[in-house]
Amino acid sequence: MISHCFVRLIMQHYSDLRISRVLTRRNVGTLSSFPLAEVLTNSIDDLIANSDVIVECTGDVFFGTEVIERAFEAGVPVVTINAELQVTTGSYLSGKGFLTEAEGDQPGSLAALREEALQMGFQPLVYGNMKGYLNHNPSPEDMAYWSKRQGISIEQTTSFTDGTKVQIEQVVVGNGFGATITRRGLEGLASTDLNVSGNALGLIAEDAGQPIVDYVLPNGYSAGGVFLVCRHDEMQAQAIEYFKLGPGPYYVLTRPFHLCSLEVGKTVRRVLAGGGVLLNNSVSPTLGVAAIAKRTMKPGEVIARGIGGFDVRGEAVKLADELDHVPIGLLRNTVLKRSVEPGQLITFDDIEVQPSRVLDIIFQQQQQVLQQVQTKVQPAMLCQALP
Repeated sequence: MISHCFVRLIMQHYSDLRISRVLTRRNVGTLSSFPLAEVLTNSIDDLIANSDVIVECTGDVFFGTEVIERAFEAGVPVVTINAELQVTTGSYLSGKGFLTEAEGDQPGSLAALREEALQMGFQPLVYGNMKGYLNHNPSPEDMAYWSKRQGISIEQTTSFTDGTKVQIEQVVVGNGFGATITRRGLEGLASTDLNVSGNALGLIAEDAGQPIVDYVLPNGYSAGGVFLVCRHDEMQAQAIEYFKLGPGPYYVLTRPFHLCSLEVGKTVRRVLAGGGVLLNNSVSPTLGVAAIAKRTMKPGEVIARGIGGFDVRGEAVKLADELDHVPIGLLRNTVLKRSVEPGQLITFDDIEVQPSRVLDIIFQQQQQVLQQVQTKVQPAMLCQALP
């Protein structure tokens, strides 16, 4: 859906841009209905050779990582609308080339809202997402129904419904902007009034001593957008109240839409004009998304897929607290070595890991986190030993 809509947008509304190639793993001959069938290719080399910037929207962590690594070898910048990839291999990739999340999905929309807020003097305390519906363990039958009704894949429908998607999105935002979480899986406040919920989250962030990422579950008002909870200079309080944002000290700024493929072109233009990164997972992440079992599983059972599957769901974790967690984006046809129960965090001791480039990158990133943790712990231990 994303690629089709994006191609149509560029064709019809961007006279200064041209779609030169579209990479697909399917048989090109079977895709005659694609908006620009003549530019379809199965060759990554062909894609790179004919691109000034690549828009990666595969939704696939493994293939997307391969494409981006190849692009960076050729010095081609990449705009992605794939938060799943960002949170899995994005930190490694961000150190190898120009990688930015696109405006349009919630993380990019939050990044754009943040840029506007900073220009107006606001200081973000909370990066918030509005989630319309949550069911941690939906049935395959329900997901098949909603997938057909909404016209998106059952995997996407499931990851949206069980909360994995919002956890991934908020972790990317947290890593990109130095925000943290207050507990595993986020607070996820039930909300009938965004200003009231925003104030509550603002207090939580103040208590944490740094900005946080989180989400609300709206009831009685429209979901689907993003919001910031901010502070501002006290001397501006009277003017801001006159501007209808309330008496403070916390101010809620909202962006009530995210239009996915219709907004990606803005980020492409930003990159081609020499603009900086809108958002990525940073080269030194502090947060990750762990796999949490949805059901009882026994040794020998196969986790067919992590994101959007019916075996596990994702929860945001602090990397320093969960060094042995399995990133949910890694799980694909993975065999269990040990029994797990619902709600249990999956560790590397629980699974047989299949070799892959993604696994290599994850291990490299974990070693970096471990070294950071050890560097912080050792000085504290030395100070305690001094008389």
